[in-house]
Amino acid sequence: GTVAFLIIKNDSICYENYAEGYSDSSQTNSFSMAKSIVTSLLGKAIMDGYIKDLDQPISDFYPEYTYAKTTVGDLASMASGLDWVEHYTSPFSLTARANYDDDLAETILNQKVVKTPGKAFEYLSGSTQLLGMIIQKATGKHLANYLSESFWKPMGATDDALWQLDDEKNKLAKAFCCISSNAKDFARFGKLYKDHGKWNGKQLLDSTFVSKSITPRFKESPQYGYGWWMKDIGSKHFFMMRGHLGQYVIVEPNDNVIIVRLGHKKSPDNGVGRFTDDITIYIEEAYKMLEQ
Repeated sequence: GTVAFLIIKNDSICYENYAEGYSDSSQTNSFSMAKSIVTSLLGKAIMDGYIKDLDQPISDFYPEYTYAKTTVGDLASMASGLDWVEHYTSPFSLTARANYDDDLAETILNQKVVKTPGKAFEYLSGSTQLLGMIIQKATGKHLANYLSESFWKPMGATDDALWQLDDEKNKLAKAFCCISSNAKDFARFGKLYKDHGKWNGKQLLDSTFVSKSITPRFKESPQYGYGWWMKDIGSKHFFMMRGHLGQYVIVEPNDNVIIVRLGHKKSPDNGVGRFTDDITIYIEEAYKMLEQ
């Protein structure tokens, strides 16, 4: 099911392969890798002064949540307390509705905060969607435009990307998923975070924010920081963007290695948030290839 596989070492492409008619410019759906990109936009909005900090209450942007103490940082770290059920196979689930809804904002704002926020990790796509809505409201810019000016153009992306909207009228980007781009342009975000937010000598993203993003927020949930996943294999520490059906940008900063895999499916040991076995296989095989 793999359509793109890329290994980058010391910022040089060591291996690049495409299958099923895909090429280096073919667009593939990011699925939840978009969550890492939206969190990058949060960091940029804080840098630009649109949002105060990670502790700013979401009620500053949406008074509907005045009763809750959820912060933008809680949304980014999956600790929002929202009443959302993360389910991918049922056509009646909230996640499915978010994919096909023509008024995504209404669906999200109907979600109540029912748990104490900021206490524990719970992976909810609704958290990132609400975060995207807040970033858009704070900046006064469509997410795609803000992404373009903040990262896509400054990082020299080779191709335009597509970001799915809820409908032609509302034009709200699906922040929890659905950015279509190619392997090399997705890899740029891995490089940006590997290099502490700096690109060609310019600080595009605050280094403290980057460090916080790739550090676990909760000791009980070492697999997640702010928008990025983490996994240790042996003595190596990887952080990564992850998306449904096996979309990965995997980074080992100490080895200066970035691995990108895009495709149609992952290994069958599924489960929401679970590190499926294919991730370890891609990493191990990439390192074997680097040793040759």
